[in-house]
Amino acid sequence: MQRERLTLARIAAFTCPQGRQQAFIWDTDAPRLAVRATAGAKSFIFEAKLGRQTIRRTIGDVKNWKLDEAREEARRLQTLVDKGSDPRELEREQAEAKARAKAAKQAATDDAEKRKRYTLKALCEVYGDLLEANGKAQSARQTRSIFKCHVLEAHPDIAALPAQDVTAHQIAAMVRKVAEQGKDRTAGILRSYLSAAFNAARKSPFDAKLPSGLIAYGVESNPVEPVSTIAVRRGNHTLTADELKAYMAALSDDDLPDLALKLSLYAGGQRMAQLLRAKVGDYDEHTKALRLWDGKGKRTAPREHLLPLAPKAAIIVEKLTARARTQEEANARKEGREPGNSNLWLFSSQGKTQLVDTTPGKRATAICKSMKGEAFDLRDLRRTCETMLAGMGISKDTRAQLLSHGLSGVQDAHYDRHGYIDEKRAALVAWEQRLDEIATGKKAENVVQMNRRNKAAA
Repeated sequence: MQRERLTLARIAAFTCPQGRQQAFIWDTDAPRLAVRATAGAKSFIFEAKLGRQTIRRTIGDVKNWKLDEAREEARRLQTLVDKGSDPRELEREQAEAKARAKAAKQAATDDAEKRKRYTLKALCEVYGDLLEANGKAQSARQTRSIFKCHVLEAHPDIAALPAQDVTAHQIAAMVRKVAEQGKDRTAGILRSYLSAAFNAARKSPFDAKLPSGLIAYGVESNPVEPVSTIAVRRGNHTLTADELKAYMAALSDDDLPDLALKLSLYAGGQRMAQLLRAKVGDYDEHTKALRLWDGKGKRTAPREHLLPLAPKAAIIVEKLTARARTQEEANARKEGREPGNSNLWLFSSQGKTQLVDTTPGKRATAICKSMKGEAFDLRDLRRTCETMLAGMGISKDTRAQLLSHGLSGVQDAHYDRHGYIDEKRAALVAWEQRLDEIATGKKAENVVQMNRRNKAAA
């Protein structure tokens, strides 16, 4: 073993003899310190005995370490050995501790990013997208509107929280604020939409039909569940015959929202949102039947809803069809293309987009104000239609088919495949005659006969 006091000159002159893989010079000042030379490099090393085991550790390249620093490091390592510690084990433990600290820091960063990204606001947005992807565009618009007004704008601090951290107390505060404004129905809808959004996130890890992106929200329980449902007082207002007469008289034959209101009324009180989604291709000019799509409830796909229209309703649809085709031809000429036919909206201002859902409702409100009587809305008009149909002797089953409600039970979903086309057509013919009766004040004899037949059948 070559041992001599290391100096910079000796280190510089020291080389590995030819034919050998490595050579050492051991320091006399720090006996456990050596310079090891190989064919291409020289480095400081430390070597000592711990029990019967030889411990060797490379300190570093002689180019990067000063001699005094290398001696100090060798003495530090010797002290550890003298205390019974293996420097290599300590180094591994330190490296592992450093790795754990780095992982913990990264986890904290990831968690902070997750908390910033997967907020209640984001969940509200994703739930609206989910409804739209499932073909429920109207529900998506309503949901986004409710969330925007009563969550995002009214409670931005809660909306910014991670969805998984939102509490039942915070949900209750949001719902209560709406209820205290006298908007019980809106408060109930808000609670329902929030519950549906949280349930979607909660079930996403176990339901392959839900988007996998919901899993990242980490929602394990629904904070809406403890919040009491709000009993909404059912509407009971129906228009009298005189009020309905005044309402019909206010509807024009050319204004698009008025045509939508008139068609909804003549078709027995159809839901406006479904009616406005109708396209030219949904109307059969031979059978005078209009096809609507009912996506309400928990249906995975909209239900086909056929309306065999009576004469006046059919005339309205045919007028709308001609209007849509005229618009399309004009647009096609401007754009230098061939006109299409079947995919045109029945209700469209410019022939390119559907009439906004809320426009007919606003028009009905304006008519209501001009009548200076008891306030009514589209729901009241729909309720009036069904109430009058019932008074005409139209059976409950036929009314359910005509207005497309209450059709999600086992019997209707799996067993009853009767189309009720004849019953619906007869009901709509009788209904148009009843509306003529109300508008003119003249009794139609065939309506009386229809009533008697229906009452006898019922």
